[in-house]
Amino acid sequence: MSNTIPTPENPGAFNWFLICFLGVIWGSAFMSISVALQEYPPFTLAALRVFFGAIVLCIMGVIMGQPITRIHQTAGLSGWGYSAVIGFITVTAPFLLLCWGIQYVPSAFAGVAMGAIPLIILPLAYIFSPEEGIGPRRIIGVVLGFAGLALLLGKGALETTSAQTFWGQLACLAAAACYAVGSIITRRAPRIPPVAFASGTLAVGAAMLIPFAIIAEGMPRLSWSFETLTVLYLAALPTGLAAAIRVIVVQSAGSVFMSLTSYQVPIWSAVFGIVLLGEALLAQLFIALALILLGIGISQWRSLVLVAQSIRSKK
Repeated sequence: MSNTIPTPENPGAFNWFLICFLGVIWGSAFMSISVALQEYPPFTLAALRVFFGAIVLCIMGVIMGQPITRIHQTAGLSGWGYSAVIGFITVTAPFLLLCWGIQYVPSAFAGVAMGAIPLIILPLAYIFSPEEGIGPRRIIGVVLGFAGLALLLGKGALETTSAQTFWGQLACLAAAACYAVGSIITRRAPRIPPVAFASGTLAVGAAMLIPFAIIAEGMPRLSWSFETLTVLYLAALPTGLAAAIRVIVVQSAGSVFMSLTSYQVPIWSAVFGIVLLGEALLAQLFIALALILLGIGISQWRSLVLVAQSIRSKK
């Protein structure tokens, strides 16, 4: 029986399960956001999602013995410094950029922009995290995966028709860059208990987003409605729980491995939209899915073989 510690070259079966689960719940977030926006304006929705997500994580941390105070206990002021920086880069900045950008571009473009995360991570990981083993195979796989994501939009989707559209596209790509930079910094952060660390980043994000949302859109008016329940779902799973899982995966398996979720999210969001919202099925979806799966297979072939061997050894 193998007890290998997860590494970027051998993430292990449990990390594979975690990123597949993240793909599903992050994919469901697009559908949930479209429902919640029927009652809440975008900046308010972002602030509420992060605020309730921070509460969920803080409660989870106390139950699991990883309260937010463990940040200071394990890493001192540097731990809080990393929490603040990562909270701004992976919560505050991308949420605001996406909220602003989606005003001027289709939401599908925002989804495909998230597919640029692996492409942005590759050169950053090569410079700041060389132990993750960036090579030609992974580069080819990532390029194929991004080609599949671009195909989801169809012909002419990336054409710029106005200055506002251009800046909207740039804002979405900047949000993707924030997530990529955040992954690299998370990999280099002190070894802080993951739930406590994620709680700190969300708390910082909420502290920044709430004042901004109030200034921009006024005080929110909460009501017990289906849309409010959707906000609570967004807070509990795609925001709160997902933040903790993200830290666990990046710290154990690396930022390049974590970036595989970027391939899954557009697919799952399309599936949820078709099945639950009745959106039209696009023919190019199947070709895009094949390209994405091929890209993942090429970039992570060695990991797939090691995971299969690990599973067989446990039988």
